[in-house]
Amino acid sequence: MSSPTPTPVPTETAELPRSLGVLGAVMLTLSCVTPASSLFIVVPPLLMTLGSGTVQALVIAAVLSLGVGLCYAELGTLVPSAGGEYSIVGQLLGRMTGWLVFVISIVSLVVIPPIIALGTADYIGSIVHVDARYAGAAVMLIAVCVGVLDIKSNALITGIFLGIEVLAAGLVSVLGFAHAKQPLSSLLHAGVPDGHGHTSPLTVALLVSGLAVALFTYNGFGTAIYLSEDLIDPRRSVARTVLWSLLAGVVVITVPVTAICLGVSSPDQLAAGDLVAIVDSWAGTGVGTFVSLCIAAAILNAVIVMVLQNGRVLFASARDRTWPDPVNRALGRIHPRWGSPWVATLGIGLPGVVLALAVNINALLGFTGVVVAVIYLLLGVAAFTARTRRHRATRAWRMPLWPLAPLVTVASLAYVLTQQTAHDLIITGIVLAAGALYWLCYLRPRAATHWQLSLPADERPAGTGAETVTAGSSTSTSTARSEIL
Repeated sequence: MSSPTPTPVPTETAELPRSLGVLGAVMLTLSCVTPASSLFIVVPPLLMTLGSGTVQALVIAAVLSLGVGLCYAELGTLVPSAGGEYSIVGQLLGRMTGWLVFVISIVSLVVIPPIIALGTADYIGSIVHVDARYAGAAVMLIAVCVGVLDIKSNALITGIFLGIEVLAAGLVSVLGFAHAKQPLSSLLHAGVPDGHGHTSPLTVALLVSGLAVALFTYNGFGTAIYLSEDLIDPRRSVARTVLWSLLAGVVVITVPVTAICLGVSSPDQLAAGDLVAIVDSWAGTGVGTFVSLCIAAAILNAVIVMVLQNGRVLFASARDRTWPDPVNRALGRIHPRWGSPWVATLGIGLPGVVLALAVNINALLGFTGVVVAVIYLLLGVAAFTARTRRHRATRAWRMPLWPLAPLVTVASLAYVLTQQTAHDLIITGIVLAAGALYWLCYLRPRAATHWQLSLPADERPAGTGAETVTAGSSTSTSTARSEIL
C-alpha cells in the first residue's frame, strides 16, 4: 500500500518584480557575453594554439551556439525560471539530473567572475601598476555592490559600459582591416605558428580541441533565462533576448578576430597572444592605452552582470528548497527598496572576492569550458522532450526545424567532450561526485519537501494546488509552481 503524498512545506521566498523589457535584457545579456573581454582574455589562448584557425573555431562555435540558442529560447520560455539551466533540465530530464546541472553550474558561477576579474590588472597597467589579485578583488567587490541594486539601474549601468566595449571592438576591427597584410586564404588554410617563424598545418583534432574554449567565448547569451523572472511577459521576451544577444555577440567578437588575423605582420604575433601589442603596432601606444582601458571597463561590466545573474540562480535554489530551511529563508530575501535578491547576490559574489585574492584559479578556465559543453549538451537532450504531449500544450516559443538543432547540438558536443583534457574532465567528475553525495545524504531523504523545482507565482495556472509531477525517471511532490508544465 502506498503512503499518502506528504504536503510540501511552502517556500518563504518573495517574488522578483517584473520591470525589464527586451532592450534592457539584451544589454544585460550581451554585457555578460562581454565581447571585449572575451576578445582580449579568452581569444588569445586560442590564437596561440590555433593561429588564424581561431576564426574557423569561432565560426563553428557560432553555428553550435545557434543550435544551443534555439534550445535556450524554446526551453527558457517553456520553463521561465531564474534557476535557468538547472530548472529546465530538472523539469524535463528529472530532478537528480537537474541537481547535478545545478552543482556544476554553481561551482562555475563562483569561479568564472574572479577569473575574468583577474585580467583587469593587465589592462590598467599603462595607468597604474597594481597586483592582479587586488585588482581582481576590487572589481569583484564593485560588482557585488552594483549587483544588489534594482534591475533597471543595472541595465542602465551595463548599457553604458557595453557601448564602451563595442566601441573598442569596432576600433580594433577598423585598424585590423586597414592594416591587412595576410591573405584571405590564411583564414581557410590556417597555419599554427610556433613563435619562431615556422607554422604547421591546422589539424581537425587541434581544431576540435579548441571548440570548448571557443564556445566559452560566446557563453553568456543564456543569461536571458536567468532574467526571466525580471522580464515582462517572459514567454515571449526570453526567446527574443537570447537570439538577439547571441547574434550581436557573434558579430562583435568574430569580426575583430578576423581583422586581427589579417592585420598582423606575421603569424608569430598571433603566437605571442598579446593583442594590445598588436594594436600598439597599428596605431601607437595612445590608442593601445585607450583600448586597454575599454577592456578594463568591459571586464567590470561582465563581472557585474555575472554577479547579478548568479545571485538569481542562488535565489531560485532557495525557493526550490535546496538548503536547510534557515539558509533558504535568508537566500530568498528580496531587498525592500531595490527588489533584488540581495542576500543571494552577496552569497555568491563575496566568495569571488576571496578567490581572486587567495587562489590561483586561472587553471580552472578549461574546467569552465567543459561545464559549458556539458550543460549545452543536456539542454539539447532536454529539447527532445519539450515536444512530448505533457509539454506540448504549454504556451512557449517553438524553434524552427525541430529536432535538427538539438540533434546537431547533442552529437557535436558529445564529440567535443571526448577531446578535452583528462585534467578538466577529472575536475568536473569530482564536482559531480560531491554533488551526488549531497543528493544522496540530504536531498533524497527529504524529497517531499526539498528540491521542489518551481516557477514564480504569476506563471502558475490560476487555482492550482500541489500535485505530484514526474520528470524523466524521477517522481516527486511539487508545488503548484511546477504545474505550469
